[in-house]
Amino acid sequence: MTPALERFPTKDELIAHVAARAVALLQELTLQRERVDVCLTGGSVGVGVLSAMAEREDLGGIDFSRVHWWWGDDRFVPADSADRNERQAREALLDALSIPPQLVHELPASDAGLSLGEAAVAASNELAEAEPFALTFLGVGPDAHVASLFPKHTGTQMRERGVIAVGNSPKPPPERLSLTFAALNASERIWLVVAGEDKAQAVRAALGEFDPVAAPVTGAVGTKETLLFADASAASLIEG
Repeated sequence: MTPALERFPTKDELIAHVAARAVALLQELTLQRERVDVCLTGGSVGVGVLSAMAEREDLGGIDFSRVHWWWGDDRFVPADSADRNERQAREALLDALSIPPQLVHELPASDAGLSLGEAAVAASNELAEAEPFALTFLGVGPDAHVASLFPKHTGTQMRERGVIAVGNSPKPPPERLSLTFAALNASERIWLVVAGEDKAQAVRAALGEFDPVAAPVTGAVGTKETLLFADASAASLIEG
């Protein structure tokens, strides 16, 4: 399923819109459900959305006691590393919300006493307890990767729903943990959030007919909706 494209003149307008939309969605869902699971991404745009959410005056309309937080991937580095998606999300939003530890499901860090393979197994076991994600945020790399599912890497061909160990990543650091397509695609909503001219080829791939092994962004599909939010630079190769 090709994602629906929504364009914005600037990166700042993109971030502000997605943040407002996410807050409104979580307000609605936490009124309707006892539990809402959300999957986060890293990167400047993904973290920018969380920072913008933290600044919104209507954030208090969300019942955060019902929200569980997860990550689509993370770097297998020490927990205090600035490279950790989990740490960036905490600094941007989660720490300000004083969320109980049992609602935050970070992927294991390299200093947690587990090997990369053991960490993937432990994370998969924890993920099995999650509800289908109500919302998954994904960034997109210039090479069209999502999470840590890189073009032509074995992770793009894994069919199991769970967390995999990623070695020899083409993007440093080399060791990572990533959800599989099966885990990501159990999400009700997948929001791809992309900004920058260097992402223009990836956006074109997302809207085209490509093999997910070659262009992983095409393999991310939500069960209810798949949206691609792009600024003008990232959407510069798309006509109309």
